[in-house]
Amino acid sequence: MKHLTILVPEGGNNLSSIVGAYKIFSRANEYRKESGRRPLFRIELAGVSPTIDFYDGLFSVRPHTRLSAITQTDLIIIPSLNHRYETAIRENSALIGFLVQQHSRGAEIASICTGAYLLAASRLLEGKACSTHWAAADRFRTLFPAVRLQTDQVITDEGGLYTNGGAYSFLNLLIYLVEKYYDRQTAIFCSKVFQIEIDRQSQSPFSIFTGQKHHNDPVVLQAQAYVEANLQEKLSVDALSSRLAVGRRSFDRRFVRATGNTPIEYWQRVKIEAAKKAFETGRKTVAEVMYEVGYSDAKAFREIFRRLTGMAPLAYRNRYNKEAEVGT
Repeated sequence: MKHLTILVPEGGNNLSSIVGAYKIFSRANEYRKESGRRPLFRIELAGVSPTIDFYDGLFSVRPHTRLSAITQTDLIIIPSLNHRYETAIRENSALIGFLVQQHSRGAEIASICTGAYLLAASRLLEGKACSTHWAAADRFRTLFPAVRLQTDQVITDEGGLYTNGGAYSFLNLLIYLVEKYYDRQTAIFCSKVFQIEIDRQSQSPFSIFTGQKHHNDPVVLQAQAYVEANLQEKLSVDALSSRLAVGRRSFDRRFVRATGNTPIEYWQRVKIEAAKKAFETGRKTVAEVMYEVGYSDAKAFREIFRRLTGMAPLAYRNRYNKEAEVGT
């Protein structure tokens, strides 16, 4: 029988992803037993402390075992963290060391949502693709520049290192792991029992672009403010850099270093975010919104919208604005 370790980090982080992982893998084991097969995993919650409190002591978890008692495991699941990422890293140095040790012994590791911060702190993700909650992406890029962050992905699989996007999309990762370790039939069964959409790949429709401004470059901040205030303009990066009295090559380098996007990419994201909000709250047609955010080429608008959200403009409007759909 294989061994599954569900970590319970110090600091009272996210309870739902711990409980969710335990319930889904337990149900997958039960399904195997019902079909006359042995359970695949022995499932244990493991931590450093005998009891970890959550939500100001409203709930508590008593792990089955201590990390130090585990010499060999096959799969480790790191739950989501609270929003104090750097504090969580400091408080869980023993857990991070456990990840490195067990990975060297052949264990696979899956991080849920912002649990990617702990996995990245182990340096096991350097040079590899990783996903996390879109709202935590800017800070993640700053702390771990050697990791290839892909926040449009619900799941990444890098040779036994798995990550997933934000919040309850962790359920999609768990179903993915059930299929990988058990079989497709068990994954479909669990997806039906827990009513989880199977094979979902993108979290782009759920992301909210807030404008990457956690930096201290005053020129880039001015450029961002100008772009956001002039949505309908056709952006000329040469003209913008001249306006700010910065050479074009230097401006491009500073913009990418500060935001992770080129000026054109940033301009596109701001426009598409404005379009998303218009679709969500109003009853304008796709063409009306397209012109409102400064696009005149319908094909280009559709392509950029789909690339950044994973959906066509009309499909997005119909999903998030039922009133507009009725009026179509």
